[in-house]
Amino acid sequence: MPAPSTREITDLLLAWSEGEPSALERLTPLVYEELHRLAHRYINREYSDNSLQTSALVNEAYLRLIDWKNARWQNRAHFFGVAARLMRRILVDFARTRRAARRGGGVRRVLLQEDAIVLEEHAADFLALDEALETLAALDLRKSRIVELRFFGGLSVEETAEVLKISSRTVMREWSLSRAWLYRELSQESGG
Repeated sequence: MPAPSTREITDLLLAWSEGEPSALERLTPLVYEELHRLAHRYINREYSDNSLQTSALVNEAYLRLIDWKNARWQNRAHFFGVAARLMRRILVDFARTRRAARRGGGVRRVLLQEDAIVLEEHAADFLALDEALETLAALDLRKSRIVELRFFGGLSVEETAEVLKISSRTVMREWSLSRAWLYRELSQESGG
């Protein structure tokens, strides 16, 4: 099946927002497949023990997304931006549950690399990343959103700019500053 076009997804999201029931039926396989690809890439990179299944993450995010019956989706990037935030919350909840189950020991480590925050051979646990993002949000909400959209949502610079209604140059500049800030925060926390 060929990848759906951005326009096709946007049109279906807008139709769904306007109450067209058949739009959700046509939209579901298109966004589900893309959500699955994002979650699979993320989980394979971050959770090597496979205790968190891609399908479980996608299903949970999808169920939460379709519950937003009155959402006014602007476009594909907006939808996947919201999906990124939901996946982040789900993954943080999963990490907290695992930590609680282990009574504080053996928290999974998250290696930040590729299109996400490049921290060269440094690792940070997922909860530390979430806490750092919360601190960054208190200082600069937009920079925190950029990290969230790029890292958790897998959005491109252009898609992130579209969601936040800023220029691609601004995204690149603030992405660079955010990576440096997070590197410093996570390095201090880990004692490095």
